[in-house]
Amino acid sequence: MANIIDGKAVSARVKEEIANETAAVKAKYGINIGLAVVIVGDDPASRIYVNNKKKACETVGFTSYEYALSADTTQEELLQLIDKLNKDDNVNGILVQLPLPKHLDEKAVINSISPEKDVDAFHPVNVGKIMIGEYSFLPCTPAGIMELIASTGVEIKGKECVVVGRSNIVGKPMSMLLLHQSGTVTICHSKTQDLADHCRKADILVVAVGVPKLVTGDMIKEGAVVIDVGMNRLENGKLCGDVDFDSAKEKASFITPVPGGVGPMTIAMLMKNTLTAAKIKHGIE
Repeated sequence: MANIIDGKAVSARVKEEIANETAAVKAKYGINIGLAVVIVGDDPASRIYVNNKKKACETVGFTSYEYALSADTTQEELLQLIDKLNKDDNVNGILVQLPLPKHLDEKAVINSISPEKDVDAFHPVNVGKIMIGEYSFLPCTPAGIMELIASTGVEIKGKECVVVGRSNIVGKPMSMLLLHQSGTVTICHSKTQDLADHCRKADILVVAVGVPKLVTGDMIKEGAVVIDVGMNRLENGKLCGDVDFDSAKEKASFITPVPGGVGPMTIAMLMKNTLTAAKIKHGIE
């Protein structure tokens, strides 16, 4: 029976460390740390995420700046706002809540954020730095997953690591972070033949595809660490991951639940990136 990796507990520890460091930085240097969050339109899920980010800012001692724009905001208006935030010394991090309304160009918006304030680590400059292992920021979800794996005490070096999913936000950067820790990494996706065979080889299995209960217990190696990034709502209204938790927990040594696993870590790592951005700007080691 697997040990449950408690994302809420690990996230609380990370946020407490950030709050302590923020207080120390404020006391010593007299600086304020600010995160600007831009939300376009009224998508209910996006609103929940933005509210959670504001709460996290309060918890760690940051100033939160919210810019709630109407759904008919033009590309030019959005880019003008980002340009203003890029130049604002009170803003250390800029986050544009995705997805954006369909008439807006997400790629152009991401590219317009200053790499020094890109606390989501989506800008091509930051993506390139992650590839060569010389990064300031890490994408929040993969960085949170690395914290969760570290909390188990399992060493990544030399382990067979399988990432199911190849998105720019999770799958690709996740594989690079595991590689930087000397894992042997396989990336699986919708065109992979015999997914089950690949999964069964994994000492560390990260599943991020958005397909409910895609990975079942018979696809998991005995004693594997299983990280479930999926967040799917079933017809009965219940949330579930990309892994069939009930069968998987019989085989895994450690497993994340859904909810309460990876989710809380994403916002904690966003706070960490914002603190890092402030320290870099002010030359604080």
